[in-house]
Amino acid sequence: MTQPRVAGSADAGATLARPHAWVPGDPGWSGPVVLLLHGTGGNERDLLPLGRELAPGAPLLAPRGTVLEGTMPRFFRRLREGLFDEADLTARAAELAWFIAAAAGEYGFTPGSLVAVGFSNGANIASALLLTHPEAISDAILIAAMPPFGVAPPVDLAGHRVLISNGRRDPMAPPPLTSRLVDDLTSRGASVDLLVHPGGHQFAADHLPAMRAFLKQTGHTESIRR
Repeated sequence: MTQPRVAGSADAGATLARPHAWVPGDPGWSGPVVLLLHGTGGNERDLLPLGRELAPGAPLLAPRGTVLEGTMPRFFRRLREGLFDEADLTARAAELAWFIAAAAGEYGFTPGSLVAVGFSNGANIASALLLTHPEAISDAILIAAMPPFGVAPPVDLAGHRVLISNGRRDPMAPPPLTSRLVDDLTSRGASVDLLVHPGGHQFAADHLPAMRAFLKQTGHTESIRR
């Protein structure tokens, strides 16, 4: 596997000016680029091992959140646990969409072809990206996710696929919020699969095979321009 290239604020133009990691795909790879979005307090390296587990040989793009909560990077502000600053969320989703567009030009993949894989705060920015900039990504795997908006924007998500992996005992994303997230996405046309594990706010290793299968079923043409 190619070692990740870690980029900082001096790398490129304004929209690429955030810390991120890019791992080129193996020769012959014809599937999607995987967009990895970390949880609160994480960074651009956190989910690289998960990306390699889910899609061996895939190109991986992993940006760092640009908002700090104390010293912890996040993708958008929250007013308190479970209550998001929706104006900031909308602005940061747009910022992430611009970053993806710039990365597509820099690294040579087809815009809109990515599959997002996000954990917690990363899952919430991924679903916000779908709901505000559906052209930026194709599909998403959301782990420990909750609805990003009190009222989801009216957007057409037909053709987008989402896999949600949530815990039955998750205090941050309890079953009623999981159900609302499913409803927000399906009512706007997305195809949603829900996996529930008995634990809390965590990644469930038992869901890894379903996530791998989900990625293999992603219906793209080749995502890397040669």
